[in-house]
Amino acid sequence: MMLEGRRRFLFLQGPHGSYFARLGGALAARGHAVHRINLCGGDRLDWPGPATNYRGTLRAWPVFFDDYLVDHDITDVVLFGDCRPHHSSAHGMAKLRDRRVHVLEEGYIRPDFVTLEEGGVNGHSRLPRDPAWFRAEAARLPPVEDGLPIAASFRRRAEETIRHLLATMAYAPLFPFYQTHRPHHPLVEAAGWAMWSANRPLERRWSQRTLEQVIAEREAHPFFLAPLQLNSDYQLRVHSPFGDMRAALRFIIKSFAQAAPAHMRLVVKRHPLDNGLVPWRRMTRSLARRHGVEDRVFYLGEADISALLPHAAGAVMVNSTVGTLALNLGIPVAVLGHAVYDVDGVVHRGALDEFWREPAAPDAGLWAAVRRVFIDRSLVRGGFLSEEGLAMLVENAIPRLTAPLPAPADNVTRILHWR
Repeated sequence: MMLEGRRRFLFLQGPHGSYFARLGGALAARGHAVHRINLCGGDRLDWPGPATNYRGTLRAWPVFFDDYLVDHDITDVVLFGDCRPHHSSAHGMAKLRDRRVHVLEEGYIRPDFVTLEEGGVNGHSRLPRDPAWFRAEAARLPPVEDGLPIAASFRRRAEETIRHLLATMAYAPLFPFYQTHRPHHPLVEAAGWAMWSANRPLERRWSQRTLEQVIAEREAHPFFLAPLQLNSDYQLRVHSPFGDMRAALRFIIKSFAQAAPAHMRLVVKRHPLDNGLVPWRRMTRSLARRHGVEDRVFYLGEADISALLPHAAGAVMVNSTVGTLALNLGIPVAVLGHAVYDVDGVVHRGALDEFWREPAAPDAGLWAAVRRVFIDRSLVRGGFLSEEGLAMLVENAIPRLTAPLPAPADNVTRILHWR
């Protein structure tokens, strides 16, 4: 029998790597029951302890998941990303049973934070978009104390992603009906990563020359930054009208060509974890040529965002967390999809064509209030990309996960809010 106040956690898919296994171990050490369902071989690699392997179809998943919740008396479900097909279904079934659902994602505010929010993240977040609400809530909170930067290695993330893909292929016979939420087969993704790695040194040299040029000429030719998101990013696929990043890029370049002042430039930057399957450099050039702005649109395939962003006149994105990096610097931001930081007075309101001509800086006081509320309600300090960050993330997530259950009246409110 479990001690009073102890909970029963069920972990589904997490970020690639050991974080969920470490977090589960820490919860178990504190007396909580910990369960895990693996959906593929990569999950099995990331969670070496006892687990249940789900080998059925997506169609049969809701019934299986509901039976698991009831049979094991699960109180809390923990998952990474709430839009993957299995996770979306699990989220709905857990809510029908009034079980808590804790969703992790990349941090709303970068760097040094990870999102951990009950009920949903990003476009599914329960946080309102009302500026007055943020100001009132922030007034009740203590000032944010920024700690020392947390080490991060994108090489580590790439290696963990590749290992996950390889394990998914190796154990495919054990999970005969599993289909990845990502757009491509793991073998195709692995080939893309191999090709990108081979071309990376050349891409780095090209990007460095371009980076130096656009920064050196920024006085005469101010530039807007358009950071690309991953095609596999559900924040792009579910919480925007585009479906994939190619459609978004076409929209951005077309608008820039039609409405941006003639002396302005646009810098398109590849996502650091892009798998190399989409020829972004060639596509960017082709779109710029089609719309008559090939001399004003630049592409960076390998560049540090921190070296580029402070010099930008504005940033345009679907709903990337790069938006919060820009807001931290007081840089105007336009979002084309649903973003949790899409608050009036913080980001551009109106058509994108207007943004190129009149990019308005964010209200610094309002953004500080929004940021303070995010940190209090939705973020935990730490990161996935270093041992230091993972250790911090485990310790800082546990108080959020094990917070007392709400009163019954609050449960009713939560259910009605979700519906």
